[in-house]
Amino acid sequence: MTFRRTLLLLVLAATFSPALSQKIVYSEPGKDDTRRMNFEIAGKVAGNFLIYKNIRNHNLISVLNNEMVEVASVEQDYVPDNDRMINVDFFPYSDFCYMIYQYQKKSIIYCMAAKIDGNGKKIGDVMQLDTTQLGFAANNKIYTVLSSDDKSRLIVFKINSKNRKNYIITSILLDDKLTQLKKSRLAVPMDDRHEYLGEFNVDNEGDLVFTKFLRNNNDNISEGAFVIKYAQADSFSYKPLNLEKTNLDEIRIKVDNANKRYFLTSFYLKERRGNIDGLYYYVWDKQTGSLINENTVTFSEELRKEAKGDAGVRNAFDDYFIKNIITRKDGGFIIGAEAYFTTSRFNTWNRWDYLGRYSYMSPSDYYSYSPYYSNWWGNSRWNSGNQSVRYHADNITVLSFDKDGKMEWNNVIVKEQFNDQSDDLLSYILMITGGQLHFLFNQAERRVELLNDYSVAPDGQMNRNPTLKNLDKGYEFMPKYGKQVSARQVIIPCLYRNYICFAKVDYN
Repeated sequence: MTFRRTLLLLVLAATFSPALSQKIVYSEPGKDDTRRMNFEIAGKVAGNFLIYKNIRNHNLISVLNNEMVEVASVEQDYVPDNDRMINVDFFPYSDFCYMIYQYQKKSIIYCMAAKIDGNGKKIGDVMQLDTTQLGFAANNKIYTVLSSDDKSRLIVFKINSKNRKNYIITSILLDDKLTQLKKSRLAVPMDDRHEYLGEFNVDNEGDLVFTKFLRNNNDNISEGAFVIKYAQADSFSYKPLNLEKTNLDEIRIKVDNANKRYFLTSFYLKERRGNIDGLYYYVWDKQTGSLINENTVTFSEELRKEAKGDAGVRNAFDDYFIKNIITRKDGGFIIGAEAYFTTSRFNTWNRWDYLGRYSYMSPSDYYSYSPYYSNWWGNSRWNSGNQSVRYHADNITVLSFDKDGKMEWNNVIVKEQFNDQSDDLLSYILMITGGQLHFLFNQAERRVELLNDYSVAPDGQMNRNPTLKNLDKGYEFMPKYGKQVSARQVIIPCLYRNYICFAKVDYN
């Protein structure tokens, strides 16, 4: 029996939109595409879909056409076979993509860039972006690479934390031709041993933004600052957060390029290590160089009852983590959060330990990076030997706020997911089509895993679209590793008979 399956589904959309049709097409896995294969969805380039695969020290680009048929598998032989590959990132454009990778050779970490066309072939020469000399073997990536929303700016940076009291951030700002626009090497004083750097982002003008915060003993964030490194500046600009009566959970950051603003948000707690009380937000206007709004929104009793799942009303949001921040042209914003936790026979779930692992850094790891950009590389996928931990991903709560920070509407998508092997089949992918938010995730129904599609309209109206029945054919989706590759297309990796393949979902 062939691996290829094509499934055409007609889906009735919500009453507020025309009917939509979904076409799902699966690729055929190769003989070496086992479930332990490392992969990355590069994106859609020149009409083809590029998938990066790392198989037994071979680095390949699989080229799939619109029908998900592999038309080429191109080995990227410029990546040294005998050197240690640490990480790879892809930044797709309409007719090419950049592959920026890092590897170690002896005591040197190399950060390199290759330009790849829609047929998976390298264009021109490989570029060396930077190097770092270490006295040890690197376990994690040294460099983080970010792209602006319009892809006109890329920034490569590393954080030297050898001196715990004085971090050194080296940043390289590039344009879309990888021409260097600015290189900076700046110090960040760390006045307290419990101070950390948080999430980083870059805007369309090349300004780097991130957070610095104080978290004592894996506790709440009691002090924090918003930090800007303007594109051509040789210094950091610090904006303190007003947390005198507020304890924060974890700070997420989002660039609002349409309104030239920066947006920070976090769950907040009134009491130290208490229950999640609501949402904190901070909005900085780039044009005026001033704070627009800093406030908290307390969750209502009604929202807590809807979102709590198996938890109590008081601790309804204690297992939630912010996963999506969507800014709107009118200045409003939407937050997507999901309940995630683990259970074990030996240990109870502790949110603070989970948050603490993001901030923890071994004394021997002289270079650190923001954890939000880690992907499959080097993670513990399919840790089937550890049967004592069960992973859970439950309800999704969607919150909409106007430009003044007042809540407009909220909705809760009820789901219950768990797995004893890993969390790869759990959680969801968010797809934005025609102004609607589509949440795609697996849900067990009558002992069969079904791919569910919930859509949320701009006015908050939620609709459960007809279930996508596909696992009766043996496919298991891994939505958290999926990627939206165009306005109405998403690629989601799947498991089929212990092999990895890829599904293209078209919304027409």
